Amino acid sequence: MKSSRRVRDRRKLSIHYGILTILAFANIASAQVQTEVPGPVPGAKPVAIERIKVHGVSLEGNLEGDDVDRTVIVFLPPSYVAQKNRRYPVVYALHGYSIGAEQWTHEIHVPQTIEGAFAQGTQDMIVVLPDSKTVHNGSMYSSSVTTGDFERFVSHDLVAYIDAHYRTIPNRTSRGLAGHSMGGYGASRIGMKHSDVFGSLYIMSPCCLVARGAGPANPSNEAALEAVKTPADSANLPFGLRTQLASAAAWSPNPKKPPLYLDLPTKDGVVQQDVIAKWAANSPLAFVDQYVRNLREYRAISIDVGDQDGLRTGAAKLHEVLENYGIANSFEVYHGTHTSAVADRFQNHVLPFFSRTLCFGKDCK
Repeated sequence: MKSSRRVRDRRKLSIHYGILTILAFANIASAQVQTEVPGPVPGAKPVAIERIKVHGVSLEGNLEGDDVDRTVIVFLPPSYVAQKNRRYPVVYALHGYSIGAEQWTHEIHVPQTIEGAFAQGTQDMIVVLPDSKTVHNGSMYSSSVTTGDFERFVSHDLVAYIDAHYRTIPNRTSRGLAGHSMGGYGASRIGMKHSDVFGSLYIMSPCCLVARGAGPANPSNEAALEAVKTPADSANLPFGLRTQLASAAAWSPNPKKPPLYLDLPTKDGVVQQDVIAKWAANSPLAFVDQYVRNLREYRAISIDVGDQDGLRTGAAKLHEVLENYGIANSFEVYHGTHTSAVADRFQNHVLPFFSRTLCFGKDCK
């Protein structure tokens, strides 16, 4: 009796964690391409677009074999070419899971939305979109020997490159960090740990804020995950199973376990509690209390999420935690799904927010 009860308990626990995992990404799976686009703004001036490669020292030696020379798309404001002595703040905008920087441009409809924001009074700034897509469709902007240290790539390698190659104002108060979905998780995680690099944060519909874990106790799913040996195998997996691999690569790496170099939350139908603990430790709501002092250093923090977004609860909880600590932040629940308004939010909320909160002058500190 006791043995069968333990089996049932393990199955219930596995199903519970599986539901959390699926819910965290359910909206993302179906909504990465549907968004309402604000109309072109009359008189908007064109921005310049540069597609470059940035070498990620922090990504070198990653066991997954992901490219360490990352695609980065840079948008330069209309005044950049003409005003040769002018320097600019920079906003780094992080894409979500299953898309890369190029797909992110379509989702937020840049350059049109950047041009529209400038035409409506947003101050000129540089906007940077780095690509963090990996073998399993997303880095989670985390630090792992398997994927490489994407957290440091964004906060150090990328920032250093942009400051060295463009006329930036190389100061934290003139750098903004934003992200949507997985990128919202990245903005939360990186923002908490690197207030010495960034001065303002805008967190859009963040995923993965709460502890997640194993997939449903399903032998066929476990077999499918165990059968993955190559990137092509991963690409053929259903969305939910692929997110399991991406999460495991980021949060439970294992350098002694080729070919994927990761530990999954279930093995032979049994939940691996040490793996579950590692995943939980990478949830911003689990470690936010450690970074209260850092969060107090921000000039401004904003969080938004759609009222029909399954990630609304986590976003509200993050706002509540910041409020409890007396950390100034704004929080808005707008009418929409996970991505239905993301282009409008980017033009009419995100960029104007940074226009108000970043330092544009010569004496930025």
